[in-house]
Amino acid sequence: MKKNLWVIFLVAVMVLTSACGKQGGVSGETSAEGNVSGGKKVVTVTTSFLYDMVKSLAGDKVDMELIIPAGEDPHLYLAKSADLQKIQKADLLLYHGIHFEGKMQEALESKGYAVSETFDVAKIGTMDEDGHSIQDPHFWFDIDLYKEAVKNAAAKLQELLPEEKEEIGKNLDAYLEKLTELDEENKKMLAEIPEGGRYLITPHDAFNYFSRRYNIPVMAPQGVSTDSEVANKDIENTVNFIVEHKVKAIFAESTTDPARMEKLREACKEKGFEVKVVKGDGKELFSDSLAPQGEFGDTYLDMYRHNVKLIVENLK
Repeated sequence: MKKNLWVIFLVAVMVLTSACGKQGGVSGETSAEGNVSGGKKVVTVTTSFLYDMVKSLAGDKVDMELIIPAGEDPHLYLAKSADLQKIQKADLLLYHGIHFEGKMQEALESKGYAVSETFDVAKIGTMDEDGHSIQDPHFWFDIDLYKEAVKNAAAKLQELLPEEKEEIGKNLDAYLEKLTELDEENKKMLAEIPEGGRYLITPHDAFNYFSRRYNIPVMAPQGVSTDSEVANKDIENTVNFIVEHKVKAIFAESTTDPARMEKLREACKEKGFEVKVVKGDGKELFSDSLAPQGEFGDTYLDMYRHNVKLIVENLK
C-alpha cells in the first residue's frame, strides 16, 4: 500500500511540475531540457555505488543527488518526500535494477535507467535452497558485470553531456583499467587463504558473484534480500556448515545487525565449536553500501580492497 501511494504521489508531482514548466513557473526560466538556465545538469542516483561511479566518470561536470544514504540498507529503504524532489528534478536518474531498490522499483522504472539493463539474464541468476532460480542484485562483486554497468552509465552521461563526451570516454577507459588491476590484486591476495579454509559466511546472501569469480564458497542464513525472512532451518544449516568445515571466522556486514552472527557463534559453541565473529568499526564487510563519504571504503575500489583484506586476514 505504501509503495502504491509513493508511485501515485510521484506521478502527481511530475505532472504538476511539468504543467508549471509549460506555464513559465515561479522558480526561474527553464531550458528545453527542463533544467534551470545556467545550471549544471542534475544526476540523481539511488545508492553510494552509483554516486561513486558517476563521480569517477563525470567529476564535477554534473550536480549530484543521492537518494539512499551510505550505510542504509537499499533492500528495506522507504522513500521520503525529499526523495521525490530529487527524482523529479533529475536530468538523469540512475538506479541498480534487478529489484535491489525493492521498495522503490516502480517509481524508478517510470523515469530512470537501470545500469544493469543490458545484463545477460543467465549471468544474474542464482539458485535458492529449494532449487528455484532467482535474480541476485549484488552484481558489483563480479567486476566484469560492474564494468558493464560503468559503461552503461558512461553512455547515458555522454548522451546528457554531449560536449563532454570525449572527457567522459577518457575517464571511462582509465576507470576500467583500475578495475582490471583491482581484479588481479584480489586474485593474488585471496590465493593466500589455504584451500581448506576458503569459506565465507555472511548475514545475507550478497556474495554469490564474489564466490563465482574467486572460487570461494559462501553461505548465509538469509537470502539475497534482507527483506526476506530468516528461517530456523536456514540458521541450522549454516551452523552445521560452519562446524563441519571448521570455518575460522564469520563476518558481520555494515548494513545488517551483527547480533545475527553472534547467534550463529553461540549455536556453534553449543555444538562444541568456537568460531570468531569479525565485527566492529572498520571490521565489517561492505555488501549493500559503500562507507559514508570521508571514511575508508567510500569508493568502490577501496570498498573491495577493504573486503578482500578483511577476509584474507581472518581466514588464512
